[in-house]
Amino acid sequence: MPAALHPYLNFPGTSREAFEFYGQALGATPQFLTFGEAGAVPVDDPGADKIMHGSLEVTDLIRLYVSDVIEGMSPEGFVQGTNVTLSLMGDDEAVLRSAYEKLSEGGTVTMPLEKQMWGDLYGSFTDRFGIVWQVDISGAEQG
Repeated sequence: MPAALHPYLNFPGTSREAFEFYGQALGATPQFLTFGEAGAVPVDDPGADKIMHGSLEVTDLIRLYVSDVIEGMSPEGFVQGTNVTLSLMGDDEAVLRSAYEKLSEGGTVTMPLEKQMWGDLYGSFTDRFGIVWQVDISGAEQG
């Protein structure tokens, strides 16, 4: 898949409700993976049933992603108004790695571009203009 840019929405524990609403309104069925299902937190953790990653594919060109912000996930927690990030995704490692390096220049890296538990290279940062970005490279070899 060539690189694609998708909005990634964050909610304070209401991702499932929001995406079920959006799915009904847009005629699509949301898919969800909880923090507990992914093994990111113990099953008895209060955040285990919250959404780690969800997607709503309306058409090939309209795709939304979602995550709940659970306790300990970020130092500032959920902040209304900063709960939309831009997510660059694809399998072209050279293009996406270059975008990560160039866009993060002068900004603040929150997660270095590294191999993650789900197998992709992933990193995030806030650019010098205050926009939060995520870069996810599928099928990439750790470089």
